[in-house]
Amino acid sequence: MPASRSIRTFVDRAIKGGLRRAGLGVYRLPKVGRAGAIPDATFYRPLFSPWLGYGEFERYYALAAPHTLVSRDRCYQLYTLLRHALAVPGDVWECGVYRGGTAAMLAAILADADPSGARRLHLFDTFAGMPETDAVRDLHEAGDFATTSLDAVRRVVGRGERVEYHPGYIPDTFAGLEDARLAFVHIDVDIYRSVLDSCAFTYPRLSTGGVIVFDDYGFPSCPGARQAVDEFAREVGAVPIVLPTGQAVIIRH
Repeated sequence: MPASRSIRTFVDRAIKGGLRRAGLGVYRLPKVGRAGAIPDATFYRPLFSPWLGYGEFERYYALAAPHTLVSRDRCYQLYTLLRHALAVPGDVWECGVYRGGTAAMLAAILADADPSGARRLHLFDTFAGMPETDAVRDLHEAGDFATTSLDAVRRVVGRGERVEYHPGYIPDTFAGLEDARLAFVHIDVDIYRSVLDSCAFTYPRLSTGGVIVFDDYGFPSCPGARQAVDEFAREVGAVPIVLPTGQAVIIRH
């Protein structure tokens, strides 16, 4: 083997080995039109990434994008997990609404999947910013995310009979909903006490096979959120499924 080829082979193997150790890889995609080419090849970056605009998701994401801080890939997880959860009975809740972007998306998915309107979407938020936070566990401070209002969110999500708004502090706003049955819960409240209170109320009311998605589990800006989820999961014997998006998921068994 010529020396130049031997060097190229050594370098190629070294690079690929380093990528594998880092959990990465190099892939050669078949050219479009070749026999056996990968379907939807434009969505491989290098792995299949349907949140980039594949299928009907794009229509739902367009509702959320102007009004949310939740990234495209996290919205895709909400889209798929809600569709999964709608196989079991119960309503849909979002704890932590901010400007209503993900709520608008959830409302649209729910309306398409359940035209009868039997399931309801319940939205919980102060609609005026964060409450008091835990100075030891949380990095956020009271008043963060105050650039919203109930009226503004209603303009984004709508005022239909399917949607119910619960302005105020969690867990006070859960009062009167003790008989609720839930299929899907999106918890995006960022701070320890609110996450823990949301878990304590929603999990016992979650149908078997129902889903709780925690938006901010893996974010370094929300250490209290992860602590709350981990503590609660140990208490009830659940296992959080941690996603590379920063989210975590608990499925009721």
